[in-house]
Amino acid sequence: MDAAIAVPEGLGFFDIVRVTGLPFAVLALVVAWIAARIVSKVFVRLGDRFTDRRLLLNQVSTVLRFLVYLVGIVAAVSFAMRLTDEVVLALTGTVAITVGFAVKDLAASIVAGVIILVDRPFQVGDRVTFGGVYGEISSIGLRSVRLVTLDDNVVTIPNNKFLTDMVSSGNWGALDMLVQMDFHVGIDQDLALARRLVGEALTGSRYVFLEKPWEVLVSQILEDGYFAWRLRAKAYVLDVRFEKVFETDVSERVCEAFRHAGIGPPARLNRMLPPVLEGTERE
Repeated sequence: MDAAIAVPEGLGFFDIVRVTGLPFAVLALVVAWIAARIVSKVFVRLGDRFTDRRLLLNQVSTVLRFLVYLVGIVAAVSFAMRLTDEVVLALTGTVAITVGFAVKDLAASIVAGVIILVDRPFQVGDRVTFGGVYGEISSIGLRSVRLVTLDDNVVTIPNNKFLTDMVSSGNWGALDMLVQMDFHVGIDQDLALARRLVGEALTGSRYVFLEKPWEVLVSQILEDGYFAWRLRAKAYVLDVRFEKVFETDVSERVCEAFRHAGIGPPARLNRMLPPVLEGTERE
């Protein structure tokens, strides 16, 4: 069944498109793109200068770039189209159907981008895990979100994917973030001393955020067929950008402290595990 649209007789291409306005439409889009780039660079520099307000500045930058793009698109349409009542009446149906099928995914991503800004499941600067990929949100655009992995790879994800799939944010708008590190020692080692040394390594790091609580949890695990103590250190890092540097610093401190204290890694003891435990699932 064909959907017929009543088009006023004599309405042609030049009655719809303002040819003289096309250069201005292109210029409006170019200016919008340049303005968005300038806004992004300015706020990146401000974030580097005012580190305590970096995440807030990133969020403001995202909103401003949205507005710049929208203004550019509206300006381009107003320059290029003769939006008379007749033209609007003639094009409403066909444009809606044609554009709807052609850019439905793009439209869904744009709407999802607005929802992300309002609902805020994550923000620019957050460390998130999505689809098995972990990294920092570098930008939230009209169509997609860009995530930079710890290997410095840029992953582009359509906005509408975030409406149906689960996303985990490690810091959710805060500069600090909880970091978890595991250390293993032999079952016959001095557990109390090992735990104290891990705690000292945590609190002694220059990257730790001591205004939030830290802890060292102990559990016994089965590691490669033998028992071991697992010391799980949990503390907040000052800035998410120092996450891996923090882990490295604490790990070096713990290894050095264990070496001086004579605390050894897990190893098989003289008494082997009974056969019934050999098939125990490794944690």
